[in-house]
Amino acid sequence: MVDKLLLGQVLRFEGDPFVDGPGAARHDARGGVLVRAGRIAAVGTADDLRRAHPDAKPVDHGQGLILPGFIDAHAHYPQTAIIASWGKRLIDWLNTYTFPEETRFDDPAYAAEIATRYFDLVLANGTTTVASYCTIHPESVDAYFEEARRRGLRALAGKTCMDRNAPDGLRDSAQTAYDDSKALLDKWHGLDRLSYVITPRFSPTSTPGQLAALGALWSEYPDCLMQTHLSEQNDEIAWVRSLFPEARDYLDTYEAHGLLGENGVYGHAIHLEPREIDRLREVGAALVHCPTSNSFIGSGLFDMGLAGSRIRVGLATDTGGGSSFSMLRTMAAAYEIGQLRGRALHPAELIWLATEGSARALRIDSHVGRLAPGLEADLVVLDLASTPAIAQRAARADTIWEALFPTIMMGDDRAIAATYLAGARH
Repeated sequence: MVDKLLLGQVLRFEGDPFVDGPGAARHDARGGVLVRAGRIAAVGTADDLRRAHPDAKPVDHGQGLILPGFIDAHAHYPQTAIIASWGKRLIDWLNTYTFPEETRFDDPAYAAEIATRYFDLVLANGTTTVASYCTIHPESVDAYFEEARRRGLRALAGKTCMDRNAPDGLRDSAQTAYDDSKALLDKWHGLDRLSYVITPRFSPTSTPGQLAALGALWSEYPDCLMQTHLSEQNDEIAWVRSLFPEARDYLDTYEAHGLLGENGVYGHAIHLEPREIDRLREVGAALVHCPTSNSFIGSGLFDMGLAGSRIRVGLATDTGGGSSFSMLRTMAAAYEIGQLRGRALHPAELIWLATEGSARALRIDSHVGRLAPGLEADLVVLDLASTPAIAQRAARADTIWEALFPTIMMGDDRAIAATYLAGARH
């Protein structure tokens, strides 16, 4: 197989900008990424790479900015068809929109239809890896992984487990949650680029018995991730207190049942108590910021200061509670929420969150999320002049950050000049 040399502007990181500042980024105005057998073989200036690899096939993206593919660390692919539904907060959203739609996923044909549509949408927006919640139906997990495998995506997901406070047709039991999750884990985990994630939806829809069963499963497969929701809305937290009166706080409902650990990924985490923050930091767990969702359903303002406090933080669309499939729009929303909290996120921080930050949160940073030799060549190329409004602003830029920021704030799928999965252009 002939090596491929992608040419353009290149932006990579040699550190964490939340810790090391924007200087952690390295920008080559005329750089390149050498791709060999689906992996990154070298990164550097265009001239150096051309001289070192004269037989590589060049693919010139001009002034396009080459980045790692975007990584969406928390999504609900079964909610694809109900995105942008009007006027509900979390609990009403679930009852009015989410649960009726999720009942349809016992039909393998419908699950396959939505999985196909979902991956069409995210790839069009430059997202090359997704961690998704499915439904309680094993068919929903099979459809997601089958479609991801067909396309060659790195993808993570799990059966969403619920045995209370959900309608008929969307409840399993402690035993079936364990049995189905174990069977799906054995079937899909580690197959090609796929990873199974143990997935209780959240404490209000799982009895203590089901949480304990999933905690037991996680103890048997500690290398797997476990994903769930935490402290998204104040009325949700009050509900948790009423359901678990013995718990010290929301996080304790997971911790007491074996669902707190270094491979735990907790979505939203907006209204955390000091004890919860301390415990999350102590065990090395990850949080996922879902800014368009948090504003769309009125949840609150995530504290991005946690990202610089030895807690891994990823970024996510949370579709369909989130209002966009685009990680560019998600970065823009993260910036806006940061401003409301008095913390203007730097463009370096935003790009890092959507790439290496999310990869670290999902424990896949040894595979994707960085432009570094040996990693899988999942890449996105951004057109930094994709619309007249963006182009006129970028034309005044004196730095890469001034050129990139208008695309973060105003860009959409038109800004995605190319997407590569394991070195193959999508």
